[in-house]
Amino acid sequence: MKWISQSTLLIAGIFTGSIGGYLYYHYVGCVSGTCPITTHPINSTLYGAVLGGLLFSLFQREKISQE
Repeated sequence: MKWISQSTLLIAGIFTGSIGGYLYYHYVGCVSGTCPITTHPINSTLYGAVLGGLLFSLFQREKISQE
């Protein structure tokens, strides 16, 4: 439970990226069928989740331990 409360920004990024990846597949997609990422919805959804998680994790603050 502690990990979830510390990683809310990462989880939000993964969720947002997944939705964005699927929407990209649905509205833009690939007409010819030769695009490796946007040919299947699962590929673009997972790619969007990874990118969303990476992007949102850039804004997460790290705790500085005071010793």
